[in-house]
Formats: sequence, C-alpha cells, structure tokens
Amino acid sequence: MIKALNKSTVEKVERPVHILQFGEGNFLRAFVDWQIDIANEKGVMNSGVAICQPIIDPEHKVLGMIDLLHKQDNLYHVYLEGIENKQPKKDIRLVKSVMDSFNPYVDYEKYEHYFLSPDLKVTISNTTEAGIRYEEGDDLEARPPKSYPAKMTALLYKRFKHFNGDPTKGLCIICCELIENNGSTLHEYVIRHAMYNALGADFIDWVERNCHFCDTLVDRIVPGFPRDTINEIKQEIGYDDNLVVKAELYHLWAIGGEGYKEVQRVLPLDKAGLHVIFMPSIKQFRDKKVRILNGSHTGMVPIALQMGCETVMDAFNTPAIERFINEMVAEEVIPMIDEDQEELKQFAAGILERFYNPFIKHMLRSISLNSLSKWEARNYPTVKDNWFKAGRLAQRECFTFAALMVLYGPKSGFEPDDTKEFVDYIRRNWNSEDLVGTIRKIVHESGIFTVDFSEVPGFVEAVAGYVADIEALGMKGALDKFLNK
Repeated sequence: MIKALNKSTVEKVERPVHILQFGEGNFLRAFVDWQIDIANEKGVMNSGVAICQPIIDPEHKVLGMIDLLHKQDNLYHVYLEGIENKQPKKDIRLVKSVMDSFNPYVDYEKYEHYFLSPDLKVTISNTTEAGIRYEEGDDLEARPPKSYPAKMTALLYKRFKHFNGDPTKGLCIICCELIENNGSTLHEYVIRHAMYNALGADFIDWVERNCHFCDTLVDRIVPGFPRDTINEIKQEIGYDDNLVVKAELYHLWAIGGEGYKEVQRVLPLDKAGLHVIFMPSIKQFRDKKVRILNGSHTGMVPIALQMGCETVMDAFNTPAIERFINEMVAEEVIPMIDEDQEELKQFAAGILERFYNPFIKHMLRSISLNSLSKWEARNYPTVKDNWFKAGRLAQRECFTFAALMVLYGPKSGFEPDDTKEFVDYIRRNWNSEDLVGTIRKIVHESGIFTVDFSEVPGFVEAVAGYVADIEALGMKGALDKFLNK
C-alpha cells in the first residue's frame, strides 16, 4: 500500500530555520539538505532549511517544484545507488530537514521573515554559473532584486539595519555555483552594489567583519527525478513521493576561505561522518575537479546530443565519444593542473569511472542547462593554460566549443535551456558563409562571456574550422575526421 507523503503519514521534527537556501533544484536537495538531515539525525546539528526559489515568476507559471514541496510538507526521498567495493549498493533516505519553501516574487513577506530572523545563520546557494553575475544598476529596492548578488546585498543591508549593526547577526554565506572563487566573487559583487548604491561605510565594514563568504567545491552526480522507474521506486519506499531525487553514492564538499573556521562551527557536517572538508583555500580541489569532471560533462554534452545520445551512459558507450573525452582529459586537461601527474591520472580514472555507473541515468539534456557560462568556467581555463603555459592550442577543447556553437545555432533543432538573449544573439548573427567572422563576433563582441576567448591565438579559426566540419559532415562524421587526423 502506497501512502501519501506528508506530515499526516510521517513524523517530522520541527527545527529552527538556521539556513536560507537559494535554489530548489535536485542538486541542493540531494546534496546539501541530505547532509543537513544526516547531521540533524546524528545530533551534531539542529537546523532547519527554508528553500527560496529565486526565479522571476510574475505569472505564477513555474511554481511546480514549490507546489510539490508544499503538497508533501517539504518531505522527499534521496535515492542513492552505485557500486561500492565492486558490489551494488543503495541507500534511501527520507529527508526531513526542509521546514519551508517559497518563491520571493510571489511571497515576499515570507522571504523577508526569514532573512530578518534572529535564528538565521547561513545562506546556501546554487543559482548555476549564470547566477553570480554583476548586473549594473540592479534595483535593491525591488521585492526582491533581480540578480542573486543584488538579492544578497539587499538582504544583508536590511539585516544590518534591522539589527542596528549587531556584529552577532552576520551570516555565513556559502556558494555551490561551479565558478572559480564563487564565494569571493559574490563578496566582490555585494561590495560593488553597496558602493554603487551608497549604502555607507558602516554597512560595508559590518559585512567585512561579520559575514563570511566561502568558496566551495561540490561533487556528487545528481541525475534528479527517476522518471523511468518512479512507479517501482514508489512501491519500494511505500510513499507517493513525486520529488524523489536519484544520485550516486559518492559525495564531497570542500569549504574554504578566511572564515572557514566559523563556518565549520556553525555547520559541523564533518562531525557527522560526512565527506566535508574545511580549509583555508579550495583552489587545489577545485582545479582538478571542475576541469576533469565538470569539464568532461560540459565538453561531451553538445557532441553526444548531436549523435543521438540521451544519457552520460549512452555517451560513454559510444566508442568515439569515450575515446575523445578520455584523450582530452589525458592530453589537454591533466598536464595543465599543477599537481603530481600520476596522482591526477588516478584521480581522473576514478572520476571517469563514475560516468559508467549503471544505476545513474544522467540526462544530457539536464546537464546542458546554461552551457555557455559552464563552458567558460569549466573548459576555457584549459584552453587558456594550454596556450599561455605550453604554447599549444587545445584542439579537443576547441572542438567541444564548436559543437556547442552548432548545438545553439539556428540549424540544430535544439532549444537550449540558457539565457534567451544569448541564444538569440548566436542565431541572429550566424553566417555559414563566414564562420570565422561568426565565431569572432560571438566570443569578442556579444557580451555573452566575461572573457574574450580570441585572446588565445588561433582559437577562433580552429573553432570555425570544426564548425564547418560539423555542418558539412554531421557530428559523427566530424568527430571521426577529428579522431583520425
């Protein structure tokens, strides 16, 4: 008998909301909220989470996730499955750490209630790589402001005013976005907004002294809702759960920055036996994980999608794609990371092995979200380092960018889940008769990227050449030509 999932069928401990979470997606629920639930259960924490869905929704059209959370009293299962010690293993947890969920554009009063609460200690965000951007002139008086950095500036300023500059009411601000120096960058933009809006030296001093912006690195493959097997899973768990999140067993969370010790005190997840590491700097962890794991994903997706693959498993079961990605990691990515090369090869082997997890159906379509900013953050550093450190062009990375351009271009039939104005720009300026001019325009003039990729000599020309191959031969033919040259 399958039961409804809510507080009438499940006993749920009410906990004080210490954590305001920006992002309601699968990753945060299967990674952060899952960890907090474990820490609560083990008695090292007693913290509830309030989830803020940071999406502009004036017509109430995208409240699906929040509506589902409300129907289930913010309860859901995380379903972990994988291989451990060469044996299949699963772990299923009913997560009870989420106390509330809301959209601030619909319920601003609730949003204000939480960010002005004396109980609030931590904010956690995953607004994707596109979320931490500085928007000049973003209105801090809006309810709420548009961009995440402006939201955070307004939140902190109102909190500063509300508590009359009380030094004990600062926050630990933890970013899970996969950009380099994620917390440090958010800190920089908050200060810029504060200065632009003349919020005063006292406020800026309060932020600098009492708020701790942490750089983090997160690692867990989370394919999300198991659409194909949900009926079987509901039978297994005994609940009508429409928010099940499927993920791999592995998890790692590295948290660093000047205030890391304060964050460790407030968020002692390591004491619950979780794979959480606090340190002064996460650069070492970040470079290898983002470039190897996330860069492989982002590089592979536009190739695999155009070869008819639907999942990461499909892609890695396609010999040409498997060979391409493995060679890219071995020959272009690993040599540019300043660590012991043999250890890096072992690390990469372990990461790439996770792509073959037979229990994880990781949809390429979902990985493709915001691929433009992802490619800049995850793949371009490898291109740049190959040129400026080794004096060579990273041809495989160039090919992945060409594949992305064609996928986003006017002929693919693919509708990207990305910033609409950027996609429109690419399609509007596409000229197959002048591909060098097209690519140069996109990387040099469009404003899509925060850096100019044409700073690497030969990048534009190489990408344009691969775009021409893809348009002429199709993706399979272009990839075969690349691998056999």
